[in-house]
Amino acid sequence: MATAAGVFTNTVFGVILAYTYVALWDERPGLGGYDQAQALTYVWLCQGLHAAVAAMGRGMEMELIGRIRTGDIAVDLYRPADLQTWWLASDVGRAAFHLLGRGFVPMAFGALLFELAVPSDPLTWLAFLVSVALGVVVSFAIRYLVALSAFWLMDGAGAAQMAALAGIFFSGLLLPLNIFPGVLGEIARALPWSALLQKPADVFLGERTGLALLETYAFQGAWAVALLAAGRLVQSAATKRVVVQGG
Repeated sequence: MATAAGVFTNTVFGVILAYTYVALWDERPGLGGYDQAQALTYVWLCQGLHAAVAAMGRGMEMELIGRIRTGDIAVDLYRPADLQTWWLASDVGRAAFHLLGRGFVPMAFGALLFELAVPSDPLTWLAFLVSVALGVVVSFAIRYLVALSAFWLMDGAGAAQMAALAGIFFSGLLLPLNIFPGVLGEIARALPWSALLQKPADVFLGERTGLALLETYAFQGAWAVALLAAGRLVQSAATKRVVVQGG
């Protein structure tokens, strides 16, 4: 039922945003380097993808924050399984479910109502899926760090809410980052949240091919490695804190 409600909500918001984009691109053709068909495709891609990449948060981090708050995390740390890898595997499964459960229907509905720029080349679809997978890992790494902040805060809900707001704005969920002006646009496109939606969307729309595609993968991969490494360091510090308090 939750998945069905999510599909319905994504579809309704997709229609609202699509007509808003139609009005905007009628006034400003070629805005952000997109034609109107590409802009509409961007809307429906984001509606289909944002649950998979958890652009708005509300993923595994809330459960992990709860386990840290109650102290159940101590049991997890003593298990013969790496904490970060365990939660990453769980989040990848969640993302795969949402990609299938909430990704196809909004995109298909949008294609029935509007003229979309859907690629016909299977290699473009494959390149897109690779970019989505990297976006999922970057998203997890951000939310894992947010969750671990609960070791030092009274509650990690505030940090999770701030990260969710940043994700909504800087992932490109509201507007493509390509249309952000000046320094704001440069900063937004350099932040890790752009790896969640903007980068995969540009791959899908054919804006990243050849060397540009490799640069996109390098950008997403670099953020994934850096954030996962930061998560390891924070996890190590948190483990020591648990051991000291337990002792």
